[in-house]
Amino acid sequence: MFSGNVEKQRAIGMNLMLIGEAAARIAEEYPEFVVDHPELPWHVMRDFRNRITQGYFDIELTALWDIAHKSLPELLLQLDSVRHWRAEGE
Repeated sequence: MFSGNVEKQRAIGMNLMLIGEAAARIAEEYPEFVVDHPELPWHVMRDFRNRITQGYFDIELTALWDIAHKSLPELLLQLDSVRHWRAEGE
């Protein structure tokens, strides 16, 4: 079970933090990509990264679980749809 498994909690938290860090770097280094893809939740990814790094122990486990099981699958589909955006001539 997730609530009793600290290893899973930390793994999910760390991966969400890495996603947020990647989103922040993309926004900084490739702002045109962010502009071209407003359908991606750039600010949500960055904000959650900040929330984790600034108050990890205050994050509710239900929030981590919900993000991992509800929001993350949708995000992965969105990312997959833009994966080859330059190759397609966009």
